[in-house]
Amino acid sequence: MNKNLWALLGLAIVVLLVSASPALAVEDKGAGTFYGTAMGVGIGAAVTMLGAGLGFGRIGAAALESMARQPDPAVLGRLFTTMLLIGALLEGATFFSLIVCVLVIVL
Repeated sequence: MNKNLWALLGLAIVVLLVSASPALAVEDKGAGTFYGTAMGVGIGAAVTMLGAGLGFGRIGAAALESMARQPDPAVLGRLFTTMLLIGALLEGATFFSLIVCVLVIVL
């Protein structure tokens, strides 16, 4: 897709979220209350998972490309260890971010 189309779509989503906030802020006796932190946590968790997915995809793509360039068995062992270490660090950062998001909504 075109970059301008993505920017327009993002702007439309932001306008929709900003304009929906005042309408949802009206407290009704029968309805629950709306907190802006819930929306922030949802967006934060979504961005975290999107970033983690992109990171894991790049790790896999780089590993496959390097295996195609140098198929030596010795290189493959070091490559797998490095890929596993980077994946573990990325997963740890993702879990930390998601735990922070959950704690924000709970507290």
